[in-house]
Amino acid sequence: MKSTLTNSFNFFCLVSAFIVCSTLPALATAPPTSENAYCGKGNVAQFGAKDGVAELPKACYYTALDGTPSPGKQIPVAANSDLAGAIDRAQCGDTLLLPAGARFEVKILPSKNCDDRHYITVRTDTPDSKLPPEGTRISPAWGGVASLPGRPPFAQPPGGPAKLLATLVVLRPAGALVGDHVRFIGIEWTTPPSANIGRILSVEHADHVIFDRNWVHPPEGAEVGHGIGFFGGSHMIAVVNSYISGLNCIAMAGKCTDATGVGGGRGDDLVSILKIYNNFIEASGESILFGGGPSKTVPTDIEIRRNHLFRPMLWKEGQPGYTPTALGHPYIVKNHFELKSAMRVLFEANLLENSWGGYSQNGYAMLLTPKNQGGECPVCRVNDITIRFVRIRNVAGVLATGNDLSGTGAASADGGNYSIHDIFADDLHDQDYKGPGNFQVLVSTRPPVHDILIDHVTAFVTGALITIQNVGPKIANFTLTNSVFSVGDRRPGLASAGGGPESCAGKNQKLGSEAVLRACFDPYKFDKNLIVGGRGSFPKENITVGSPEAAGIRDLKGTLGKDPRLCHEKGPGCSKVSPGAGAASDGRDMGADIDAVEAAIAGVE
Repeated sequence: MKSTLTNSFNFFCLVSAFIVCSTLPALATAPPTSENAYCGKGNVAQFGAKDGVAELPKACYYTALDGTPSPGKQIPVAANSDLAGAIDRAQCGDTLLLPAGARFEVKILPSKNCDDRHYITVRTDTPDSKLPPEGTRISPAWGGVASLPGRPPFAQPPGGPAKLLATLVVLRPAGALVGDHVRFIGIEWTTPPSANIGRILSVEHADHVIFDRNWVHPPEGAEVGHGIGFFGGSHMIAVVNSYISGLNCIAMAGKCTDATGVGGGRGDDLVSILKIYNNFIEASGESILFGGGPSKTVPTDIEIRRNHLFRPMLWKEGQPGYTPTALGHPYIVKNHFELKSAMRVLFEANLLENSWGGYSQNGYAMLLTPKNQGGECPVCRVNDITIRFVRIRNVAGVLATGNDLSGTGAASADGGNYSIHDIFADDLHDQDYKGPGNFQVLVSTRPPVHDILIDHVTAFVTGALITIQNVGPKIANFTLTNSVFSVGDRRPGLASAGGGPESCAGKNQKLGSEAVLRACFDPYKFDKNLIVGGRGSFPKENITVGSPEAAGIRDLKGTLGKDPRLCHEKGPGCSKVSPGAGAASDGRDMGADIDAVEAAIAGVE
């Protein structure tokens, strides 16, 4: 059944010396949470057509066991034997049973040219009754590890931690290669402690591959930059119910600069139809990254839902328990979710936690920044991105959007059509996290960014609401409506992000927010927002107040929103009725639908 989120739309016209008709997201209801909520058997996509200005994915991967069967033989594989040879000898549809606790060295696992009714399953011989049920996340406890320092507590097997996974030790520096129509269940992927391995898994020219309830990690203390990479024509790939941890790059003296948990997209052949569902993903650089480097295609039709994107505060200098790396330098930390090239992406019901600046970035949680990196990817673009029902906390900035030139002066193909709604972000930091502490930075150089729709957001930040750098044409079709913000007072609410005297915001920020909006955007809509604090004025169509009490926010202390809901009547925690209650253009409360966000991420942490 299709979600009501994408089957119905509200239409509105913006009038300000021009008329622009656009599409708002549908009225909020909590999204479905199951693994195949948007994908029917036979890979029938059920996302709907659009969310606001963004096209939703047009294709999907049905990953349930009943749609990816292995009806053949059950074949035990001896511990420490040749797994590649065992796969080569197996028939399509067979299941290879690897002894729990056994280790297998791997480089390349062969393709078999199987079909959708005859997957090869490679799995631990631990019975299903002792594994997490299908659709449930695994944890290191099934690998015998009760807890990891600085990480959230995780689920345990019945009877406590035990070595119930089979371990594949990757010997190929660029990552183990996998084949087609293969499902991995209950597998631990790691590397030798002293080997120079840059990536654990490299999914290249692979087709129909599912990593289900896997634990992917380097050995303790090893610098391994990348977890699972999708490259060179990989098609219909899923990472579900898995735990990816410990990926890192070390500043100054390390061997890499950009640790990533899951992502990719490089190569000459299209990377498409990807599912990243219900995983814990931890990397010092980016938890999820698509794009970067040379490519002749754009990763397309990507579903990213119900993941916990995390890094431990033990990695941050100055925090209790911080321990320098073996090389004596800190980890290179960047962001959680970054798109340098991607099209038709649904990013829904994810929890993003802990991000700070200090290397080459400023600790934003999310980046939508198309990049023709090194001038080698002229087709790279970021288009049709839907971000909804997302929780963000303890970061140095919420959202970076922009089309900027590469270091060689090369422009990307495009960036725009972003639909962002029902986001709740709090516990923002600035100087102590070496970041700006703002909600959004918006950079538009070439080509101009366009069609950004932000609606029903709640964000409590320490910096400006938006910083803007635009030295080219005005940004077309910018909408920020029906939202609740608290902002800092060191800078104007809409401020310059640089660009010199030609930047629209730099020339106008002293004249107030309305002057910046008129100078930087055409057309735009900025109204029905409830804004707490900040310097300067906002357009009269918005509500500005001086304190959380005046805003009628139930429990907001600094930037920490323990209960960010708006008050509808006087009572405990509510000294007055919020002026934003029921005041949005669609009759809802201003701000994110907190009940829907909480329902969307229930069980994600």
